[in-house]
Amino acid sequence: MRAETRALGMAAGMTGAGVFHLVRPQVYDWMIPPELGPARPWVIGSGVVELATAALLAVPATRRAGGWAAVGLLVGVLPAHLQTLRVTRRSPVELAVAAARIPFQVPMLQAALRVARGG
Repeated sequence: MRAETRALGMAAGMTGAGVFHLVRPQVYDWMIPPELGPARPWVIGSGVVELATAALLAVPATRRAGGWAAVGLLVGVLPAHLQTLRVTRRSPVELAVAAARIPFQVPMLQAALRVARGG
């Protein structure tokens, strides 16, 4: 896959996710670990960061910075993935779905690293 295609695909995905975080934040509130305090600022903040990262990825001059921002964002949402495991632990089906989402972070991180490194 060409670097530009990869970056634009990531930008499209992050744009969609960012908009959804801002339009329907209640969908994500339960994923924020209570140890981090009120969920809504984290959800809104992550939506804004996703949109900013998408913008960086979409512009050739800032694409590598966007790749690094995407790496940081994908690592930064790990607590939310762990919270989903904690919340769903008593429901085998929901737990399986939550656990299945985590490995998908690896190829997304790899793609973000490729963009960040200019490849």
